Amino acid sequence: MKAIVLKILHEKPIFIIGLSMLWLKTIIVGFWDFNIVLENPLQLLILLLNPIPFLMLFLGLILLAKPSRQAIYLCVFLIVSSFVLFANSVYYREFTDYITIPLLLVGSNMADLSSSVFTLMQWHDIIYFIDIIIIAGLFVWKKQALMKNSRYRFRQLVPFFSVMMIFSVLTIGFANIERPQLLSRSFDRELIVKNIGIYNFHFYDVYLHMNTRAQRVFANEDEFNEINEYTVKVEKREEADYDLFGIAEGKNVILITAESIQNFVIGNEVNGEEITPFLNELIEDSYYFSEFYHQTAQGKTSDSEFLVNNALFPLPRGAVFFTHPTNKYYALPEIMNEHGYFTATLHANNGTFWNRSVMYEQLGFDRFYTDEDYEITADNSIGWGLKDIDFMEQSIEHMLEMPQPFHLNLITLTNHHPFDLGEEDQFIDQYDSNSRTLNQYFPTVRYTDEAIRVFFDRLKEEGLYEDSIILIFGDHYGISSFHNRAMSQYLEKDITPFVEIELQQVPFIIHIPGEEGKVIPDVSGQIDIRPTLLHLLGIKIEKQTTFGRNIFSKEREELVILRNGSFITEDVIYTSETCYDKSTGEPFDLEDGEESPCQPYIEEVQRQLNYSDRIIYGDLLRFEGT
Repeated sequence: MKAIVLKILHEKPIFIIGLSMLWLKTIIVGFWDFNIVLENPLQLLILLLNPIPFLMLFLGLILLAKPSRQAIYLCVFLIVSSFVLFANSVYYREFTDYITIPLLLVGSNMADLSSSVFTLMQWHDIIYFIDIIIIAGLFVWKKQALMKNSRYRFRQLVPFFSVMMIFSVLTIGFANIERPQLLSRSFDRELIVKNIGIYNFHFYDVYLHMNTRAQRVFANEDEFNEINEYTVKVEKREEADYDLFGIAEGKNVILITAESIQNFVIGNEVNGEEITPFLNELIEDSYYFSEFYHQTAQGKTSDSEFLVNNALFPLPRGAVFFTHPTNKYYALPEIMNEHGYFTATLHANNGTFWNRSVMYEQLGFDRFYTDEDYEITADNSIGWGLKDIDFMEQSIEHMLEMPQPFHLNLITLTNHHPFDLGEEDQFIDQYDSNSRTLNQYFPTVRYTDEAIRVFFDRLKEEGLYEDSIILIFGDHYGISSFHNRAMSQYLEKDITPFVEIELQQVPFIIHIPGEEGKVIPDVSGQIDIRPTLLHLLGIKIEKQTTFGRNIFSKEREELVILRNGSFITEDVIYTSETCYDKSTGEPFDLEDGEESPCQPYIEEVQRQLNYSDRIIYGDLLRFEGT
């Protein structure tokens, strides 16, 4: 072993320098862009070790190649590895997550995402590629010496690969000591990357992708019956607190998906000005759910649509709209069609974005109004497309031509990252912090609020208001944890993991003309919108293998499950493997042997996420009614 190591060091010093620089860069990125926090010396050791087996493996493979090609292969390896780091860092800045194979299936979205991606890039990102420039220069300088080196044989490198295996076993062993059953927590990518490293995570992701693709082949009716029996068993009878069953029977249904609006802006101000004056006023005459959470994952807006229409959880990796658009679903549009409703989605974007044109047909929508159905000009569009006020105005014209009753989903655009808005459209000034994203967020939220006011005024003018029930909900967060420093300045408090979960709250408002307003403090989430709406419409359905519950039900358990395994109840918040007391915002101080108040929920949370995933991966709803 000593002889081969000395031989490599003597003949390939540039190789060792290049891989050492990549190792160091990987560690720095972990702290700098991935915000990895170490809690003990073992976690530091794991962080230092986990890139080594990966680097040793590829060094060994490169050494097996012809000497004339080794330098090229190493440069390609360094470029690809650096790009993997860079791409994950840029993605992490906005979504606090890592890229997965299913996410790459949405590559057709990249043209629309370009403005957001470029905004996330920073001048210091050049450091991701400086080492490659240095190594390439050294190769040019030492080219003749490299050409003279002999080729390595596999038998020579057996000791080298043996050491690599030892490092692999140590890394996995230490990781499992730190977090037992680590690889069974595929939903928790933060934890996996922290313990096995970003490169090994992508290999693990390939395994997960292959495994999930096989689930449909081996799925059977017995698996569906097991899950269906569970959902029927836990379903609570919808005995309402208020006499609301059927209160909106026969009315038009209008769902407004308010892009990226979080709940912290409701009733709040910036620079002394209300951020959402119209929504604040509307809440007084509406049912307002004051602790309502988005439950989306990598699919973002499309995940929120999936949650609302199916009352199933989105997938932990990728977007269901791309990965499983041909599954059998019994979605909300199909239910509404069965009850005489015309169903449509209106969104002034191209129909292929998030694969909507395919998925909407599968969900049962009668019509999809895309950018081709709107008059979009340079004056009435910005950023992602048609401005929200113009979108609402033109959508009213489409609604006047629709048969009634109708069930519609309107998806806004203006309040989308990077939150671009011309000064002529800004009703309030930008905030002043170190985050351009947060500064620009408030004016675009205010603009969307104004667009919703315009929409309500037009509904009244056109005689559509009295015969409609309007639901407004935020689809996902707008400000990621990458901007915690600026958020801490605005909220005037530290952003702890507890506060980060609180910031996943989005507004949910149900407005029924003529009904008095009421604040509903119950813990609820997007998965509960479908059963709650059906209750108000007086619609009962027999087959319902879902996980959402009518929020107005007396017997409904207050439990909201987030896609990463965190959860919220009336009394606790569980996140980052820590149980927090909601009354104090601090972790519970437990005595030795005392059970955490979160413990009784952990198994139930994992069961529901697992069952929902099996329904999607196995396309189990095709067995319903068989």
